[in-house]
Amino acid sequence: MTKYVFVTGGVVSSLGKGIAAASLGAILESRGLQVTLLKLDPYINVDPGTMSPFQHGEVFVTEDGAETDLDLGHYERFISAKMRKANNFTTGQIYESVLRKERRGDYLGKTVQVIPHITNEIQDFIVRGATQAWNGATDVAIVEIGGTVGDIESLPFLEAARQMSLRLGRNQTAFVHLTLVPFIATAGELKTKPTQHSVQKLREIGITPNALLCRADRPIPDDERAKISMFSNVPLDAVISVWDASSIYEIPGMLHNQGLDNLICETLGISAPAADLSVWEGLIEAIDHPEHEINIAMVGKYVDLTESYKSLAEALAHAGIHTRSKVNVSYIDSEEIEAQGTDMLESFDAILVPGGFGKRGTEGKIAAIRYARENGVPYLGICLGMQLAVIEFARHVAGLGGANSTEFDPGAPHPVVALITEWMDREGRTETRHEGSDLGGTMRKGSQKCPVAQGTLAHQIYGDQVNERHRHRYEVNNVYVPRLEGAGMVISARTPTENLPEIMELPKHPWFVGVQFHPEFTSTPRDGHPLFLSFVRAALARRQAAQESV
Repeated sequence: MTKYVFVTGGVVSSLGKGIAAASLGAILESRGLQVTLLKLDPYINVDPGTMSPFQHGEVFVTEDGAETDLDLGHYERFISAKMRKANNFTTGQIYESVLRKERRGDYLGKTVQVIPHITNEIQDFIVRGATQAWNGATDVAIVEIGGTVGDIESLPFLEAARQMSLRLGRNQTAFVHLTLVPFIATAGELKTKPTQHSVQKLREIGITPNALLCRADRPIPDDERAKISMFSNVPLDAVISVWDASSIYEIPGMLHNQGLDNLICETLGISAPAADLSVWEGLIEAIDHPEHEINIAMVGKYVDLTESYKSLAEALAHAGIHTRSKVNVSYIDSEEIEAQGTDMLESFDAILVPGGFGKRGTEGKIAAIRYARENGVPYLGICLGMQLAVIEFARHVAGLGGANSTEFDPGAPHPVVALITEWMDREGRTETRHEGSDLGGTMRKGSQKCPVAQGTLAHQIYGDQVNERHRHRYEVNNVYVPRLEGAGMVISARTPTENLPEIMELPKHPWFVGVQFHPEFTSTPRDGHPLFLSFVRAALARRQAAQESV
């Protein structure tokens, strides 16, 4: 039977519950257990798909096409289980499900209330998500509850977890609480009071944590840990210090060295082999001892919030690990390029334009793409970055003046990127979309297998087939593909049913690739990703050639 670990947070948000939960999952998995992770988000949106990156950060896409919280990306990077739609649900989804049942008459005329109907629905969703990961054979499901203790929005989730713990009985559930221990510079000391109050609030709800993860900017001395233990009624060995690390991949070792996995296994009555963290130790060794260094410009419009590009930054870091390179990523606001020109790109070894939506900043991105193409700078365009690369090539190489996307200019004389009204989803069903469709339902999402043309750079990278995840509305317009190909562009992968371009490249360029999908979602620190590895190697080659020419 699946056992559950509930991870809660207190004091402030953004302490790293997702990293902590994923790291615990990595340690338990290294002990031979089958582990999955779930994220419970207390907001009323059905999913984060229509939320601004400034509000929510990156939207992670699962293999089965769900738009989820960015923490699911951390989960997939730390453990081997693939996340699905069932691994992330929101208050909006819970209420939507309950209301559908009420309309069908499933509650037999009863008054529908938060307790028991909402809390029962939450528990059902948790069990469903836990059992789907390993076809019912999951040993441990780690459930991260979003928000902080004391938030009105998260109370039903905490109540559901409390009820679940009571219902399942001894050795079936554990609670891990993440809190802040701030250092007050004027006093010159760490303060434990916020943690004390946070645990007190949790106990008022009826939950006593089995372990406390105490976040601080430095290791917490034993005296402070003892004080937290006494006032929180948590054993001293269960007060775990979690300090700022240079890499998130140090956290599994940090938690293991303080015995968190042993404590959780004892609480859950699990007998498991000793943890083998050699993989994580090897990653840290590669991060700490790079042999090369490159500078990559990421040209986007959400650069004020780098969480918007979390998976991309991690994918580049993974490529750095596997090429023994320190990859320095500079976030360049595309509107600054529009105002100041492309001179600011001269010091970079490669340029990347990520995905995005909306017209703002697109001309700056196009200018950056032109700079990369004309100066032989390795270029990677992802989703919108591919579409803009097609627009740039159409305008300045293929002779299609005024080429644009109908997303930005509905009356463009050459709509080389357009809203495709019909396509096949990953289950083979026909989907349709139009300008008036709901934003949440007009995208091609999830993984899709596509053949790759032999003799291309894409084939060197991927082999005969590419299978990556999508999240976009607009496509390269097939009407213009012959004109683009005649000017030297190569479409090296297409969807098997609609024949839509998936990968474009420029053979006469040292390394110029655009992809319609989001490869960053499948990159892991253990293996890296072939596309990002190839991109980083191209940047290294350019850096080396520049140094040799001096």
